[in-house]
Amino acid sequence: MPPRITTEAGRAALGAVAEGTAGRPETATAVRYLLQLLAEKAPGATVEVRVPPFGATQIIEGPRHTRGTPPNVVEMDVATFIDLATGVRGWSDAETSGALRASGVRADFSHLLPLRP
Repeated sequence: MPPRITTEAGRAALGAVAEGTAGRPETATAVRYLLQLLAEKAPGATVEVRVPPFGATQIIEGPRHTRGTPPNVVEMDVATFIDLATGVRGWSDAETSGALRASGVRADFSHLLPLRP
């Protein structure tokens, strides 16, 4: 299990991203912090959320996935994930534009967004 990102470190990284001054380490911290918040908000292992190259997590209670490609996967780029998680962008807009790819009947977790970092 990766080390827990503190609220202070996560908010600082998100602030740098919002200001446009974030380098790769700050961007990685921001993504991992938001993934951590998402996993805390909806613990479980039914949906895999992927934000390459910085991280992935499993969320939402239900059938547990153990081998191969999970049946419920959501993958998006870093900017899309940060925008969704902070409320800058909506789920349907991201999905329609192709910035978010969701597969599986339980993959839509828009009801969990935005997060409150």
